[in-house]
Amino acid sequence: MDTNPTPFPQTTQTRVWSIVGGSLGNLVEWYDWYVYSAFSLYFAGSFFPKGNLTVQLLNTAGIFAIGFLMRPIGGWLMGTFADKRGRKTALTFSVLLMSAGSLIIAITPDYEHIGIAAPILLVLARVIQGLSVGGEYGTSATYLSEMATKKDRGFYSSFQYVTLIMGQLLALAVLILLQRIFLTEAQLHAWGWRIPFAVGAMLAIIVMYLRRSLQESVALDKKADAYKNARGSLKALAGHPRAVLTVIGLTMGGTVAFYTFTTYMQKFLVNTNGFSKNDATLISSLTLFVFMLIQPLYGYISDRIGRKPMLKTFGVLGTVTTVPIFIYLSQTHNFWVAFALIMLALLIVSNYTAINAVVKAELFPAHIRALGVGFPYAIAVSFFGGSAEWLALEFKKHGHENWFYWYVTGCIVISLVVYTTMNDTKKHSKIDQD
Repeated sequence: MDTNPTPFPQTTQTRVWSIVGGSLGNLVEWYDWYVYSAFSLYFAGSFFPKGNLTVQLLNTAGIFAIGFLMRPIGGWLMGTFADKRGRKTALTFSVLLMSAGSLIIAITPDYEHIGIAAPILLVLARVIQGLSVGGEYGTSATYLSEMATKKDRGFYSSFQYVTLIMGQLLALAVLILLQRIFLTEAQLHAWGWRIPFAVGAMLAIIVMYLRRSLQESVALDKKADAYKNARGSLKALAGHPRAVLTVIGLTMGGTVAFYTFTTYMQKFLVNTNGFSKNDATLISSLTLFVFMLIQPLYGYISDRIGRKPMLKTFGVLGTVTTVPIFIYLSQTHNFWVAFALIMLALLIVSNYTAINAVVKAELFPAHIRALGVGFPYAIAVSFFGGSAEWLALEFKKHGHENWFYWYVTGCIVISLVVYTTMNDTKKHSKIDQD
């Protein structure tokens, strides 16, 4: 393994290629992760006994949450590895794990043929993918932030969410093509849902080789001697309790809002509003496409006005609009009204998503940056983001769907307190001290 990383490239061309290369790998990772959610309406019946749709979706959402519970372990292992051995090596290994998880799902026989072994293998696959994506976020956020120049760090790091959303959008695009052009609904339920998982496994292998050509970032190389024994250690991370708690607190509201208005919306439109699966998928795709395009704009604005004003804007607007948006959304059956309401929510959430990676990276010194970003973030995402869809369906199952609206609002309020009390990381960036 490469324990002596190549020095940081100073030319704009090599810097941009490193950011593009890292982002493409991020795209495939998140495509593999989101294919599960996009196609769960079709494969839920293959892994569990026949029955009520809400119960089947609840089971798949529970396994979705299990994958999230593995993310802190992935954030810890990959973060430690990235801080000790280099960002590039960790990023290459994480995409290999993701490929293995997708392949398992693609080839696992259904419940009728192997019984309880089917959901067990599904759990195993999501555990592997949870480890992968848990390490991917912290390492890629660190890598992109370190590769960017000081004056454009918010802009360049925003491409992490561009590719994250693009991965989700690609998953939905595959679903739309299969729904509307290539397969019937019966074929999708029977075997067609396996196709995107197989595609994801192959793409991940290609990206693994792409990532091997990336340049290493400067921060690790510059700090290697001074922090040789402290690099990537939990003991060293424990010396930064305020930064760790800040990551958890600022993530809480943002991750709940993000997963609510992206991955859960497709199911909400079908299960609550009565939209067809095709229309729900199209609405989700259109909102995600616009959401993806605006991330660099928000990142650019943060480079001019700071990170803190952006986060506070999300906190305030998210607090006052979430419940009304949900109420109106649950009552509409109009395609474009649903699109507009979800889009409004995502415009607000963008104040968090576009800059959260760089904010976290700016909180930690280089020798524990990947671990500091990935581990506490993964803890927050696992408990709040990963459980959002399951909790929403659980409330609906018991006839109290509106309780979830207030839960999302409450999480945003807690994060707003953190946004108000934290320093603006643009002005107090640890990256600038490397």
